[in-house]
Amino acid sequence: MEQDTQLIRGTVQAVVFQNPENGYSVLKVLTETGEKITVVGTIPMSAVGERLAIVGKWTHRVNFGQQFEAEFLERLMPETAGEILAFLSSRAVKGIGERTAEKIVSRFGAKSLDILESDPEQLTAIPGITSQKAQAMSESFRRQSGIRRLIEFLTMYRLPVRLAVRLFRVFGDLAQDALRDDPYLLTDPYYGADFSAVDAFAIELGVNADDERRVEAGIIFELSYNLSGGHTFIPLEKLMEATCQLLDLEPAVIRAGIDRLHEKQELVLSPIAGLLACYLPQLYEAECSVCRRIRADAEQTLPAPADLAQIVQDISRHTCIDYAPQQLEAIREAACRRVLIVTGGPGTGKTTVMSGILELFDRLRIKTCLAAPTGRAAKRLSVCTGREASTIHRLLEAQFDDDSGALGFFHDEDEPLACDAMIVDEMSMVDLQLMDALLRALKPGCRLVLVGDPDQLPSVGAGNLFSDLIRSGICRTVRLTQIFRQAQESLIVMNAHAVNRGEFPVLTATDRDFFFLRRSTSEAAVQTIQELCGQRLPSRLGIDPTEIQVLTPTRKTQTGTHALNTALQAVLNPPAPGKREKKYGDFSFREGDRVMQIRNNYDIMWRKLDGPGSGTGIFNGDIGFIDSIDFEQELVTVRFDDKTAEYTFDMLPELEPAYAMTVHKSQGSEYRAVILCLMAGAPMLLTRSVLYTAITRAKELLIVVGREDMIAAMTANDRRQRRYSGLKLRLEGAAEC
Repeated sequence: MEQDTQLIRGTVQAVVFQNPENGYSVLKVLTETGEKITVVGTIPMSAVGERLAIVGKWTHRVNFGQQFEAEFLERLMPETAGEILAFLSSRAVKGIGERTAEKIVSRFGAKSLDILESDPEQLTAIPGITSQKAQAMSESFRRQSGIRRLIEFLTMYRLPVRLAVRLFRVFGDLAQDALRDDPYLLTDPYYGADFSAVDAFAIELGVNADDERRVEAGIIFELSYNLSGGHTFIPLEKLMEATCQLLDLEPAVIRAGIDRLHEKQELVLSPIAGLLACYLPQLYEAECSVCRRIRADAEQTLPAPADLAQIVQDISRHTCIDYAPQQLEAIREAACRRVLIVTGGPGTGKTTVMSGILELFDRLRIKTCLAAPTGRAAKRLSVCTGREASTIHRLLEAQFDDDSGALGFFHDEDEPLACDAMIVDEMSMVDLQLMDALLRALKPGCRLVLVGDPDQLPSVGAGNLFSDLIRSGICRTVRLTQIFRQAQESLIVMNAHAVNRGEFPVLTATDRDFFFLRRSTSEAAVQTIQELCGQRLPSRLGIDPTEIQVLTPTRKTQTGTHALNTALQAVLNPPAPGKREKKYGDFSFREGDRVMQIRNNYDIMWRKLDGPGSGTGIFNGDIGFIDSIDFEQELVTVRFDDKTAEYTFDMLPELEPAYAMTVHKSQGSEYRAVILCLMAGAPMLLTRSVLYTAITRAKELLIVVGREDMIAAMTANDRRQRRYSGLKLRLEGAAEC
């Protein structure tokens, strides 16, 4: 042991700071010699009252003075009644606050933790603690103890502490054994661990560089990683090149690994367009399945009703709409097509066409379902058509296997949806696998109408679905190009079309619905956005801050979502006495905050606000407000439109502030007012499709804050990221399916 390394034992008196993402903590510790010191280091889930044996070194920092920097430590559970009281009073155990802690310790003294862990039924002798509460407290204590041990193991090998909860959920107390047996299990998308960190961990455990587990995990990682870029497959040569670079191994070793995975059916090799494509099995099956169903249905035409012309005329009279020729064409085609695609930009009447098709199907006694890929898009569809609309996930009744992390749906070939026609809006957002799940749930003969704008950003998930369907030419497609007079009065609509044509938008108008505020620095842009949201729009135009959405192309930089959310929270929801907040990472979630769910969670329970009713599932992109934060129960209650959902503190990574969001996250939504911040950013994010999508999110007002040169650069940049997808070729018959 080095000369300046020391061993100190003591009891935690206070937790000054703790980062739940990496476990870094600042603690006040009372040593066995009676000295009060500051301890810093990776000490996750620290709690007042627990005893620590710490190996470390003394350091001196200008701003913080003398601190003891922990290098290794051992947790020693509290022993004396006083230590146990401090530990339990710190809310270290869910369901136990100061008063309950006092009752437990006054009755059981130094045996309190033993009883809590091994014989919780004894706790029912304390008034107010039922058998159910006692079991819940015990389960929380045992779970926390197990997760702490697992976190310490992870931090020892510099792995993210966020992995602990999911690992413990799957393996329980055997998680460490499972990791030692196969460290590469962490590369499964369910855990989402960084491959380089897992690889370093595996090498440290003694895994050889050319170990088959390492080679195969590296190959699968590269395939899975490329899903985030929208690719459904990777060409063999590119996959080998990327994996060789990742693992620093020879091509022959990688090719042998690919062949083994192919033999085990964990990877699919498929010839397409003169190259050998490497697919994950689920992506290959989804692509082939979608191809087979679309080709079969698109080739069929249905006999048009004998009185179709009269029906359409009656619909026009009933809805008081004088349909344009292209709109009439779409409605008539819906009467005799199994699959119909309707496309068009803003102001071309896509919603009007959907309403007309709904009227047509009603008159033909065709039971129709309406769906969209996100909750906000479904709500907007419902408002526009006056009919009930649902997200695709909710319609299919998504089910999540907590043990395997796999997503499934109740409705499929064996349990088809009870409808004869399906209309899906915002198709540009639908990825390949979601489309496959939807098609599987449609009974044979069900009609399908797909509506969307192909010039918007493509789906976040893998595939280039909507574009592939249109470009293949296999589906009857009606393109709406006429911009209606009312829409022509909107500069939002006209500028959107101008940008889509590669023309610089009009920025000089001062009496329309599209404004430009020039700002040359990021600081000035942020200040302007704060003023617009906090004062100018609410006071001058009567637009409530909840109806304003700030958009930006990027998450990083001084005008990315991270910085903007912090700045807007300070203006729109500042701290106040009695307003509780829970810090996670470097953001403090505060009661009243606007937040967004950032991944699909099919298990979150929700309750209706306006009466009886409950269900499960909160989905990626859902926006809500924090109603309350309960430190005793470790719960955050979020209100989403007409329902509330409860999040435990360890679920906070699923939420992020939503005062500002990326343009990608805003897809499928429409807001009364949009403030678009355009300053510096990565070239791949400053594209025409990003600008076009952002503009089309605004319903009544769009304000661009930033620089003209950024607008010009985005308008000129029509670069679209190439996605490897075999669907178009398979639909055209150029590849087998």
